[in-house]
Formats: sequence, C-alpha cells, structure tokens
Amino acid sequence: MTRRLKCLRIARCAVPAQAIWDETQRHGERLKQHVQHQQAQVAVERVVLPPAGADHDRPLGVSLDGGKMHIRGEGWKEFKAGTVYDVVVTPERDRETGEWVDQVHGVNLTYRAVLGTVDEFAPALWALAVERQVPQAAEVSVTADGADWIWNLADDYFPDSVQIVDWYHATEYLAHAAEALYPHDAEAAQRWQQARRDDLYLGQIHKIIEPLERAGLTAQAEYFRKHTRRMQYQEFHEQDYPIGSGTVESGIKRFKHRLSGPGMRWSRPAAERMLVLRAAIMSGTFDELWALARN
Repeated sequence: MTRRLKCLRIARCAVPAQAIWDETQRHGERLKQHVQHQQAQVAVERVVLPPAGADHDRPLGVSLDGGKMHIRGEGWKEFKAGTVYDVVVTPERDRETGEWVDQVHGVNLTYRAVLGTVDEFAPALWALAVERQVPQAAEVSVTADGADWIWNLADDYFPDSVQIVDWYHATEYLAHAAEALYPHDAEAAQRWQQARRDDLYLGQIHKIIEPLERAGLTAQAEYFRKHTRRMQYQEFHEQDYPIGSGTVESGIKRFKHRLSGPGMRWSRPAAERMLVLRAAIMSGTFDELWALARN
C-alpha cells in the first residue's frame, strides 16, 4: 500500500512534511557544528592575552544557572545556561520614598546553553566570554545562586571577578534558616528573619551565623560563612554591581518556554540543536549565526 505523504503548502508549492523535517534537522546540525567549532578554536588557547590598547572600561556581568528538559529514554536532564551582559546604571524613582535613586541593570544580553555536565558547558561559557571581551574588561561581576559548580567555574574562568550571591536566593535561605531556628514559633521566626535581613544587606553576616551555631544549625551557618564575601550587598550596590541574577533566571524561563512545555519530549540530538538555536534567537544573533555557518 502506498503511504500518502503529508504535505504543507509553502509559496503555493506542495512540500512533503518529511522534506521540511529533513531540512530543519540538517540546518540545525549545521548551526550546532559551527558553534562547536568556534568553541573549539577558542578553547585551544585558554588564556586570552589582549593586544595592547584592547582593554576596555565597560563593566560586564556574568550570570549562570540551570534548567530541566525531558529527554526521551533518559527522563528529565539539566541544561546549563550562562549570559554575559553590559552593566548600566540608570536613575529611577523609588516606589516607597519617591526619591530618585540609581538602579543597576543588565543590557545587551547574550546567552549560551548546553545539555550536559559542567565540563561540557565550560567551553561554551568561555567562548561567550571571549566573544563579549570579558577577559579585557576592567570590571567583571558574577552574580548567581549558591550552587558550588557555578562558583568553581567563576574561580577558574573569572578569577578577578567580583562574586555575588543573588539577593533573592540569600533572603530565601535566610527564611529557611529562621524556620529551622524557630520551628514551632512562626512569629518569632518572622521577627528574626526581618531583623537579620537588614544585617544581611549590610554585610554583617556574623550576626546571622552566631545564633545559628549556638542552636546547633551548623549546615545553615556554614552556608552564610562560605558565602560571606559574596554577600556584601550594600558595598556591591554602592559600587554599581548587580546583586540580582534575574538576567539568567529570566533566560532559563525563556529556554524552558520553548523546550520544556507540556508534553514536550526531545531526542538528545534535537535538544542540543534547539539549545543553540534558542540561545541565538534570545541573543538577537540568529541572522549572524546563519550567515557565518552558511559561509
């Protein structure tokens, strides 16, 4: 029995759906291979020494995070994503006081994402950093949550950067610490959390650590001890560093919107291609990538 081909009509021409599928797979693989080739070229020389006069004084920010997508035959797997952006300061009116204050924002965001391990993600992150001239920047900040793999990469690839634990994650962990400290008294936990929140912003982390240690909450205390230098929020704010990692967290949501919707299941090769395409679209570089890969 002859199998009927499903056809879609494009420019008044009937095109078999299989032909469209084959072409999208071919071009997706071409773009992925081009990006991987670029990364391999950059990785040949890990330390990029800028030529004379190539340094710049544009402050740059880096943020990293992870998300989940469903791979057929494997289940939910983590992809890792990073973004590099220009850090700008703009005056905005404070909602509570009505006064004009300087607010830090990330603009001109570019993304990379990889389905795989930290070691597989690292070359993509480094290639993005080189592309955005992070090694030549006078000021670089890395803002992220408290995951160890992130700070290990920051130490390795951006050793001179200012490292900052995202303010939201820090306050969220503070709330968990308050609940552990007062498990049967929600009002006392709330009062302690509010008082220590001010200490957290001022960088007086010892006022958080000491009561946790006295209560035997060593794991909670160790979190704040380990990240003390990354929690100097007032100082960071005064120096115009971003204390929030919304740049990458919003990016993760955009990746997941396309890749982790209801019922979405991906083969591993298709997922790897789509991460490349999605990153290029989110970065506004798809047309450039298409032209480079074609040539």
